[in-house]
Amino acid sequence: MSKKINTAIVGFGMSGEYFHAAFLDADPNFNLKKVVERHASRSKHLYPYVEVVRDFSALLEDNDIDLVIINTPNNLHYEMTKKALLAGKHVVVEKPFTTTSKEAEELIKIADSQKKILTVYQNRRWDGDYMTVKKIIEGGMLGDLVEFESHFDRFRNYIKPNSWKEELLPGAGLLYDIASHLIDQAVCLFGNPKSLYADLRTERPLGKIVDAFEIIMDYDKLKVTLKSNYLSKIPLPRFTLHGTLGSYVKNGLDPQEDTLKGFGYRKSPEWGEEQSEFWGMIETELNGLTFTGEIETIPGSYAGFYENVYDAIVNGKELAVKPEEALNTTRLIELAIESSNTKSVVKIKS
Repeated sequence: MSKKINTAIVGFGMSGEYFHAAFLDADPNFNLKKVVERHASRSKHLYPYVEVVRDFSALLEDNDIDLVIINTPNNLHYEMTKKALLAGKHVVVEKPFTTTSKEAEELIKIADSQKKILTVYQNRRWDGDYMTVKKIIEGGMLGDLVEFESHFDRFRNYIKPNSWKEELLPGAGLLYDIASHLIDQAVCLFGNPKSLYADLRTERPLGKIVDAFEIIMDYDKLKVTLKSNYLSKIPLPRFTLHGTLGSYVKNGLDPQEDTLKGFGYRKSPEWGEEQSEFWGMIETELNGLTFTGEIETIPGSYAGFYENVYDAIVNGKELAVKPEEALNTTRLIELAIESSNTKSVVKIKS
């Protein structure tokens, strides 16, 4: 394999266009060679140099393709990732990794036996607000943390027509779409909880999927709450942290997604910078003195994900998002479903 990674994207919806192709096109270490689109040729319109492929199996027969990005509906992740690995390709899978932990375990074993890189697109580890929160916690700026609340609120009070995401399929719903991010962030910060309680609901009229969730994770002296729904006309703060020395509250979502949808990706020193009106507020004690003020949000950088993938494939560097971590997230989602169905607290085995 040359040091330039020949890459194919399977599926070219919103995620394929904005979260994958845009960064691969801008990174000289990758050659976006092929895109699987069943009917349209939108990728060819945006990137004239790519070859549009209709058949996934034919793509896997191309020995020049080093890396395959599985960006299809969630219930297809397992089957297509397995085929790509067995065809000798490195694989990036959109989150959620798989719809069951058993599937995830099998894929990890196959990747190991094939000696191929397998990772999951947990891009929100590169959200500026999350990176800022991480620094605040690691710096002990709030003392001993006692409460951490993470919201990802939206407002869409109708059922989006002709969308697989609104159908009652394996892996559909906000639990897999959004909780997979929030759980991943929480576990990166604090490790696995000792127990969790989940309340999963379908709140919109005629809705079929879980479109609202609250997951409470217990860490003894720390309570972590993760929430999302489709009926937050007035969104609550993205992050709320309380500790023995003070509090931090952060409004607004990381701006990278909206920028990608509006203007695409243009590598620049200003990429990922957040407007000051959304900077978080902190009130705490520093050296015995009360401090109140804004905390400038660290600029986010989704490009960091593929920079790490390149280093892992070419230079043998450690993966930033290990498949075992994605497996753990899938297990916690399964436990959240169990908790909601039984209306009980579920203990987490160490």
